[in-house]
Amino acid sequence: MFTRIVFAATIAASVALAQPTPKGWQPHEGGLLKYRVNIRFGEEPDTMPEGWKFGRVSAVATDAEVKEVFVFQRGKKADPIVVFDAKGKYLRSWGRGMFGNPHGMRVDKSGNVWVTDNGDHQVMKFTREGKLLMTLGIKGKPATDDKTFNRPTDIAFSPDGRYFYVSDGYGNSRFVKFTIDGKYVNAWGKKGSGPGEFNTPHSIAVDSKGTVYVSDRENNRIQIFDANGKYLRQWDHLGATQNVFITARDEMWIITHRNNIENITYDTLAGRIMKIDLATGKVLGAMESPGHWIHAASNGEIYIGSLTGNVFRWYPGWLERGLGTTEGLRPSNERK
Repeated sequence: MFTRIVFAATIAASVALAQPTPKGWQPHEGGLLKYRVNIRFGEEPDTMPEGWKFGRVSAVATDAEVKEVFVFQRGKKADPIVVFDAKGKYLRSWGRGMFGNPHGMRVDKSGNVWVTDNGDHQVMKFTREGKLLMTLGIKGKPATDDKTFNRPTDIAFSPDGRYFYVSDGYGNSRFVKFTIDGKYVNAWGKKGSGPGEFNTPHSIAVDSKGTVYVSDRENNRIQIFDANGKYLRQWDHLGATQNVFITARDEMWIITHRNNIENITYDTLAGRIMKIDLATGKVLGAMESPGHWIHAASNGEIYIGSLTGNVFRWYPGWLERGLGTTEGLRPSNERK
């Protein structure tokens, strides 16, 4: 009897050893992007005026030379637009009392700062110093014609600089094209889930050929159009894309979530930064990050505007070993 028990126990142990070890972590889509991160850009070290602090950071952008970083935030303890140098030192700010709800921000090739206000239904263009140059939309009056918006979300520019596009947005389900001086050209889109239809067009980007990429967030896809709004194709494998950015070298970066329900439930905390092949939509690499807005700077850094009240500055680099307690606790804004 004892021999049978020992034999059975030996067999059971052998079977257990032969079982594959369960996998607790899945590989990053396309492979791991090797970046390090400064999780409190602009606030460590704290150089803003005394008592200032970010609220929810809706958007972030840099100028072409990455000499200045522009932050668009919703808190009452700082101006809505705050400008820093590349190391996070406060330079200037503006915009208090001008916006209903800050949302999107882009900087054009000339260094002008464009923003969308989805609370007051307006798009504004400023100089980099904060002088207001143009306002589109009627403050506080949502509508759907050639002079109005309904909670616009994002802005993108044609490669020749002659036109810009506005994603319009939370209230409307369309995109509007203007000449660079603000003259209405055309619009396309309506509410729905078919080709050329949208459910929260949350972001827009344009490549060097003029092709337009639309984050159709609540439909969990990116739709792709020609410069005049003709539907070309769609990608439905990238989840609920919060924001899309295409560099001058046609490198596409997105901040996305697995699906629209997860995105809203986690309030953008369960995000992924992904690098995407522009021709095929293939994921080339990924890494975790909360986020609402993404800007891929010309120096290889990636800036994320997060509704957690942070600007994340991701920069190329990777640790080959763990850190000791002293270094591990030391916040760093040093450029690596």
